[in-house]
Amino acid sequence: MDSMKPINTFVFSFEEGNASKKDILGGKGANLAEMTNLGIPVPYGFTISTESCNQFYEKNKTIWQSLKDEIFSALAVLEKKSGKTLGGETNPLLVSVRSGAKVSMPGMMDTILNLGLNETTVEALARATENHRFAWDSFRRFIQMYANVVMGVDHLHFEHILQSKKSEWNVKHDTEISADQWKEIVKIYTLIIIEKTGKSFPQDPKDQLLGAIQAVFESWNCDRAVFYRALHNIPHHLGTAVNIQMMVFGNLGETSGTGVCFTRDPSTGENIFYGEYLMNAQGEDVVAGIRTPENIASLEAKMPSVYQELLQNRILLENHFNDMQDIEFTIEQGKLFFLQTRTGKRSAQAAVKIAVDMVNSGDISKETALLRISDEVIETLLHPRLDPKEKSKKIPLCIGLPASPGGAAGKIVFTAEEAIEAAKHEEKVILVRNETSPEDISGMHAAKGILTACGGMTSHAAVVARGMGRPCVSGAHDLQIDEVRGVMKIDNLLLKSGDYITIDGSTGEVFEGIITKIPPNTGEDFATILEWAKQVKRLEVRTNADTPKDTLQAIQFGAEGIGLCRTEHMFFAKDRILEMRKMILTEDTEQRKKILHSIEAFQQHDFEEIVQILKDFPLCVRLLDPPLHEFLPQNDYEIQELASLMEKTPQQIRERIDHLHEVNPMMGHRGCRLLLSMPGLLETQVRALCETKKKFPFAHIEIMVPLIAITEEFVQLKNKMQAVIDSYGFDIPLGTMIETPRACMVADEIAQNAKFFSFGTNDLTQMTFGFSRDDAGKFLPHYLQEEVLQCDPFQVFDTQGVGLLMKHAISSLPENFKTSVCGEHGGNGDSILFFDRIGLTTISCSPFRVPVALVAAARAAIINKK
Repeated sequence: MDSMKPINTFVFSFEEGNASKKDILGGKGANLAEMTNLGIPVPYGFTISTESCNQFYEKNKTIWQSLKDEIFSALAVLEKKSGKTLGGETNPLLVSVRSGAKVSMPGMMDTILNLGLNETTVEALARATENHRFAWDSFRRFIQMYANVVMGVDHLHFEHILQSKKSEWNVKHDTEISADQWKEIVKIYTLIIIEKTGKSFPQDPKDQLLGAIQAVFESWNCDRAVFYRALHNIPHHLGTAVNIQMMVFGNLGETSGTGVCFTRDPSTGENIFYGEYLMNAQGEDVVAGIRTPENIASLEAKMPSVYQELLQNRILLENHFNDMQDIEFTIEQGKLFFLQTRTGKRSAQAAVKIAVDMVNSGDISKETALLRISDEVIETLLHPRLDPKEKSKKIPLCIGLPASPGGAAGKIVFTAEEAIEAAKHEEKVILVRNETSPEDISGMHAAKGILTACGGMTSHAAVVARGMGRPCVSGAHDLQIDEVRGVMKIDNLLLKSGDYITIDGSTGEVFEGIITKIPPNTGEDFATILEWAKQVKRLEVRTNADTPKDTLQAIQFGAEGIGLCRTEHMFFAKDRILEMRKMILTEDTEQRKKILHSIEAFQQHDFEEIVQILKDFPLCVRLLDPPLHEFLPQNDYEIQELASLMEKTPQQIRERIDHLHEVNPMMGHRGCRLLLSMPGLLETQVRALCETKKKFPFAHIEIMVPLIAITEEFVQLKNKMQAVIDSYGFDIPLGTMIETPRACMVADEIAQNAKFFSFGTNDLTQMTFGFSRDDAGKFLPHYLQEEVLQCDPFQVFDTQGVGLLMKHAISSLPENFKTSVCGEHGGNGDSILFFDRIGLTTISCSPFRVPVALVAAARAAIINKK
């Protein structure tokens, strides 16, 4: 039963929610509610809604009185359920304060544990648990975490003290530190806080609670969270919920522990129980990689009943949510508690395998499986891997854990800042750290791979790398890393910043130097996904290809023909570019005819090779489009070479180039304007295609004119093309690119003379926005950062502006008129969703994005049917 409170309230107990309330409760809160209602042992708690986060920002980052009243009312209920009191002197309640957005953002926002401890309650906790060492250890953890998250004191100040004291006391592990020693550290910690902030550590638990809630709200807009959202296209307006939950303790001795587990292997997708745990530890010890955890399977021997309960709930949760789950749990003196469950982050290989396996087992439908395969999953799956022959000749320097699959090679860097700077110069780097933290997110994205000395398969580095599709090796314990000096040591080998290494995230191996990468082996499960996509999709998926190599690759990936063959790309080889330059620069009519004859031979040769690969699939050829300046020589050597070939002086060539110069060539003498004004060029290209069809009658050829804005432009060019085609007795469909706003507005007129349209969304976007594609990089990053734009319109199609032009054009066309998109948006999932919705016929994209487009087209068909 849904007993959610009225919409004007902001705080909900776990019993009041369910999994459908993610918008309000965030993913973590909704799932805690769902687990509570399933009867799974979840510590008591309540959730402060995502809407309260948005209002927090509207109210100048303040927690208003009515929200405080709701929070303390919910706290009173929590105290009654638990039988404990926040700040109590006999049986104190401690709580965790955790973020929880609608979309999982692991490690990106802040968490505080053990809240409620002060100089009085720590003694009460010691008496209640009869464990003074545990109580003071919990207090120092709380102080360090609260001071860092709420008061802004760098955690390194505390870590330095802790390491110094451990060295002084000759202690290796935190668990060896006594209660009195923890008391001494707590005293030093509180002095550090006063020194760094000028304020004392707060003693009132209610003040602590409000400070922690405010910090979690503020972490929604911290740099790492903003970067993560931008990276994964998560809207910035969603806000985060805050979950207040009764603490249970995994650090109460050897009958207590904490862990993270997945209902399936998140790296391979294999249907095995997978996870890690630590005895006598708290949750951050596992996910931060501070201590190296044990494999979950070994828990069966230590605590068989707890392990069996975990197994039972593994099955229950996966079956209930119908997806692989990432579960956090704590064991408190032999009793198991579940702290959260969420859809588990997984590698691309695992995503595909899990989807196929769950369809085969009848747990989900093919449609559901396709909806779970994102663009990013497919792109990552197509990443290259290390050459096994080359790799077999090398001995690994060390072996860590295979945290995120794929191979990566690059220069060693030891900080996120170094990785970001290297990426600006297009340098490939491997980020090497003792362990990563959420602050490293942008550096992890900039790096080609991540290597850590500490941490397990569920550490921050592992989870984030899998989500990004970055190869990662974690827990390489043989590494001795000195990040300050910028060196790492493996046995007697010393490697420094700038040295090259290769990592294999599929095996955990680390090698010195560079190992070549080879194309990936996508496997049978991936082929199954593509086959299902073809059965479901409505859009025809073609490729943009201009060479036999690209054509073959695209067909192997599942392309259903070529939607854009850019003929200008056929002229950039050395011998061909010279002919093209001579054709452009000559003023002799007879000489131009001879050159055009050579150009025709080049084109026919390429077309013949391509149609033999395509067989029955269609070939849509765009006639010459770019401005002439793209073909002309720029440096003295090339000008001298061309002058010699044309029997001209270099000065004459320069004068001719200057004469052809345009202030804005992308909107100048190009496309149909070029074809109309340069005698013989149009007929040359059409004859090359007709000769190809004459030699290979099975060829399905379509001809497309670029950059039409005026109906008469197309009419005149069509008449010339038709005269050539009729001389061969062929029927070749003639269409045009729709790339200008005017063409969209008069599409009905142009369609009276054309057989098909293909929207060139790159140029249409450029002309509609008035943004130069070549120069927009100077201001678009600022636009995105300041949210002037939510997405780069050259990557994700602008449905509001450019989309309205396209919809207007389509609505004016005759029934069954063929329309397509051949800009780069044809390989973007969000854009494809729109294209399917408005009734396009075909999309076309680069060869390596064909699998992305196939699955995105299937997803679009499923979503748009709903």
